[in-house]
Amino acid sequence: MKEQHRIRYQGRAWTYGDDINTDLIIPARYLYTSDPEELAQHAMEDLDGRFAGEVVPGDVITAGDNFGCGSSREHAPVALRAAGVSCVIARSFARIFYRNAINVALPILECPEAVDGITTGDTVEIDAERGLISNISSGDVYEATPFPRFLRGILSAGGLIPYARMRHAAGQGET
Repeated sequence: MKEQHRIRYQGRAWTYGDDINTDLIIPARYLYTSDPEELAQHAMEDLDGRFAGEVVPGDVITAGDNFGCGSSREHAPVALRAAGVSCVIARSFARIFYRNAINVALPILECPEAVDGITTGDTVEIDAERGLISNISSGDVYEATPFPRFLRGILSAGGLIPYARMRHAAGQGET
């Protein structure tokens, strides 16, 4: 299976707190569209007015507990991915956000130590295959649980639907 997306990321950190809900990630007033580029223009708008205008491809979000709580909309991880976020690192994720993020190929890692050690503006490098998070700015390295092989396959394919299509085309059926 050919990998289409890398599983190593580097970017600047954007740091947020606990209980960042899907309405803060993408306000409900923008849910009239599912266009990723339009959603990206409003990502984190009600929490951090600078985010959508200053985020660059590869940037990373760190957050506290329960990131992505609230509604089950896929718009939230779609908006972050389209805005250029390469990975979200949190103490914990709402379960539905976790599933939606993987489904749309937004890598997410749980690592409380990294959340405690990374501040806004730090340069962060993530090796998702090994579960290593390096704060290039401080020199600290943190260990998260690496993604299992099948989740790396989904992320590498660009999401669950492209992954399923690829496996079907290869005659591999279910995982």
